[in-house]
Amino acid sequence: MRFVVVGGVAATIQGSARFTNDIDLCYDAAPDNLEALVRVLQMWHAYLRGVERRLPFVLDARALRAAPVMTLTTDVGDINLIDRVPGVGTYADAIARAESVTIGSTEFRALTLPALIASKRAAGRPKDLEHLIELEALLALRRR
Repeated sequence: MRFVVVGGVAATIQGSARFTNDIDLCYDAAPDNLEALVRVLQMWHAYLRGVERRLPFVLDARALRAAPVMTLTTDVGDINLIDRVPGVGTYADAIARAESVTIGSTEFRALTLPALIASKRAAGRPKDLEHLIELEALLALRRR
């Protein structure tokens, strides 16, 4: 499965003290990757966050292609899937601005600190703009 960790978890990896209850993933929208992503999400019983479970919902590649942002709840926690990162771009752009991270025996890619800053600035939500203060301070410390 091809994805880049973005958002709050990526910020924590980069040294942020903020806590988040979900993980944001920018995924490769190629057909083979969508099918792999769907298989994992189905295994984790993914369902639309905030929607009653008894309402019909089919999680398949078509549903992912139709929704540029999908917020899901799963057996392993909440996941936000995006096909484009504000201020960064598509998966191809995100992977070019990501670095390899290993936690335990799991290796994955996460946005770099400069890419996270660009993303937060482009998103422009109050919580993102507030978070910029910490992220820019972390970047300044690294550059010393």
